[in-house]
Amino acid sequence: MPITELNSFDTLQVARLPLARAYLHMLAATPGRPVALFARRRVGKTHFLVTDLLPEAAASGLAPVYADVWLNRAEPVGAINHALEEALDDATVPRGKLGKNARTPVKKLGMLGVQVDLGDEPKRRPLPAEPTLRLDTLVTRLSAQTGKPVLLMLDEVQALAEASNGEQTMSAIRAVLQKHKKIVSAVFTGSSQDALAGMMASAGAPMYQFATIVDFPALGDEYLQLLCDHYARVHKTRRLNLDALRETYVFLGQRPALIKDFVKAMSADGITDFDVMRKKFITGEAQVAGWQALLRGISPWDRAILWIVAKNLAPLGRDAALALAKADRSFA
Repeated sequence: MPITELNSFDTLQVARLPLARAYLHMLAATPGRPVALFARRRVGKTHFLVTDLLPEAAASGLAPVYADVWLNRAEPVGAINHALEEALDDATVPRGKLGKNARTPVKKLGMLGVQVDLGDEPKRRPLPAEPTLRLDTLVTRLSAQTGKPVLLMLDEVQALAEASNGEQTMSAIRAVLQKHKKIVSAVFTGSSQDALAGMMASAGAPMYQFATIVDFPALGDEYLQLLCDHYARVHKTRRLNLDALRETYVFLGQRPALIKDFVKAMSADGITDFDVMRKKFITGEAQVAGWQALLRGISPWDRAILWIVAKNLAPLGRDAALALAKADRSFA
């Protein structure tokens, strides 16, 4: 697996190109059916789309378009259309002065003192104003302009189900993918497993059993070893224990950004004791402030349930019942 090592914890990367190729092969084998990457929050799905799948798709002859659906949560199809319009602009008007000049229509030609006015080039009709029809037109025009099939990479796709016109949008996306299966494919990701699963598993819903749902694998020891190696470069006489780092990584939910911050904090303090750092990390101001903000947003009853879980009390035991009985007073 290709690995890039630069000069800071923030620049350590693992290129997951074989995984990207596997997803592209899956799409090619099932035309018109998208792939939905299923995983917990913050395990690196967006990073994978942008740094691995996008360039691999381009290298394989596709026109990849990344769209963060959260960019316009009130009308997610607007975010998708925005990404497609930018891609179409890039394909129609190349960057740089030379490319722009090459695409500028010539209206007059002069030869032997005679000037001929060629007039304007024929123009295509304007894009439809209605968002779902615009989506259909943009996909076909982008494929025609690039001469390549389009790969739509829709991130935070669960926002479709949350929008007021979400069902209409999901129906339109499904229709476009099935109608133009020879020229467009799609990969979905979402930060909410429940919402993404609900979209695909709700009988009668537009996306019901439409996508191929696959478990997106978290980064493993290949990334943890990079963290250990860089720590050793910073601290010449100290080493991190890979087994202890792996245990902490699992404890943190296998979230690459979070374990990176954890190791950066260890490096800042110059320590190698994971138990000490774990207690310090959990009780740090940033973590405590985040948990307090979350707790303030839930009901006293839910806080009481969390307290029971944290104390490892029997759900139907006396202490748990007493805590729930006084939830309104103790956890308000």
